[in-house]
Amino acid sequence: MGEMIRFLLDGQAHEVRGANPTTTLLEHLRGPMRRTGIKEGCAEGDCGSCTVLVGEEEGNGIAWRAVNSCIQFLPMLHGKALMTVESLASDGALHPVQQAMVDKHGSQCGFCTPGIVMSLYARAVGAKGASAPVGEVLAGNLCRCTGYGPIIEVAQTVAVEAAPTVDLSVVRDETMLALSYDDEIHAVTRRWFSPRTVDELADVYAAHSDATIVAGATDVGLWVTKLRKPLPTLISISEVAELRALEETADGLRIGAGVRYVDAIAAVAALYPDLGRMMRRLGSTQVRNSGTIGGNIANGSPIGDMPPALIAAGATLVLRLGDDRREMALEDFFLDYGKQDRRPGEFVEAVIVPAPAADRIFKVFKLSKRFDQDISAVCGAFSLAIEAGVVTDARIAFGGMAGTPKRAKACEAALVGQAWSEATVEAAMAALDTDYAPMSDMRASAAYRSLAARNMLRKVFLESADSAVETRVVPESAHG
Repeated sequence: MGEMIRFLLDGQAHEVRGANPTTTLLEHLRGPMRRTGIKEGCAEGDCGSCTVLVGEEEGNGIAWRAVNSCIQFLPMLHGKALMTVESLASDGALHPVQQAMVDKHGSQCGFCTPGIVMSLYARAVGAKGASAPVGEVLAGNLCRCTGYGPIIEVAQTVAVEAAPTVDLSVVRDETMLALSYDDEIHAVTRRWFSPRTVDELADVYAAHSDATIVAGATDVGLWVTKLRKPLPTLISISEVAELRALEETADGLRIGAGVRYVDAIAAVAALYPDLGRMMRRLGSTQVRNSGTIGGNIANGSPIGDMPPALIAAGATLVLRLGDDRREMALEDFFLDYGKQDRRPGEFVEAVIVPAPAADRIFKVFKLSKRFDQDISAVCGAFSLAIEAGVVTDARIAFGGMAGTPKRAKACEAALVGQAWSEATVEAAMAALDTDYAPMSDMRASAAYRSLAARNMLRKVFLESADSAVETRVVPESAHG
């Protein structure tokens, strides 16, 4: 059992003993390590001012990715490499990204600048998710002062360079990382387990069925930084190799519960282009570099963007308890608000996504106040089979319309067996009132959600009738 967190910082090994497992990486960097360049802006993974680069083994090399250090727990760094904004300058000279920010007047108050520099550096070295258009790479870095013109100009002028190479063998440990922290003041013992195999995960979760499973911590991190929720026992799945496997088969995809969004987008988009486009709006580069599809499902949020689309696609879920596995339709996993069909000690192992039939219509629409990096007010997914002008099958699911991601059974029934026509669509739109009674909250009113859901179905019809019709608020050519 490993009781020490070991990682590389600028190529030098660092060891941490006796750490509280829920200490964030940002807290450790700004505190004991005095790396105060990165800032705490939001403490919830939205503003990007705390962006750092983390490197880990992938294949025969090192893959770097930009992450929000404010919601990464310190033990998640074990066996990996780290770079902060202080890592970039060499021999007293600024890195070209930093110098360009000065020359192009890309900074005013400077608070967000270190995080922006790290995102632009990630782009320059070809880090995970950073080969996208500049606007997509910077969507997770908020700047209130400059506007983004000078910053984008910096990105366009900085030359591409080779990513740093490091030797992780000095900090890698293939045994389970197990930490225990006793808080004498609050009389609380906190434990952290980081199993390396799915069998180890099954054993440790069976023994600690009340534990919180952590994948990317893009949501669990907020339970600590915002809710101040005590988490006595945490189990990380980020080192379980089997859960990080993405398998392409003749029947579709098998996505391990630990597969990050950034690693799944290309494969998913190859099967479902509309879902691939939506995934690029799900969170920011930093969030997609950490968050997992399995975590999004297991969390059971009614406004999670992946479940509606996967339900419409007919996805199934693989659950494991000890040595036993069971499969279920994804739509059956969500029982009620905050409640899923998951027994104590049982965890999500994989999601199986079938390949669509060649002639099937598949559309996904995400409606949010901000185009990038925002939580949906409504997310709708539509999978339709139409033969000789008649709807022969329909799978429609929405997020944000109920306490769980939920299929629109009445709407589907109003479509199947009917001509694919405006009149049929109007009747199916009205049937949505039978399927859902949405709530009003800070993101949208109930009336707005109901109207938006109806119009999403109308949008499917309009796009299917004329592929050239403009129905998207922001066309792809403008994104970036």
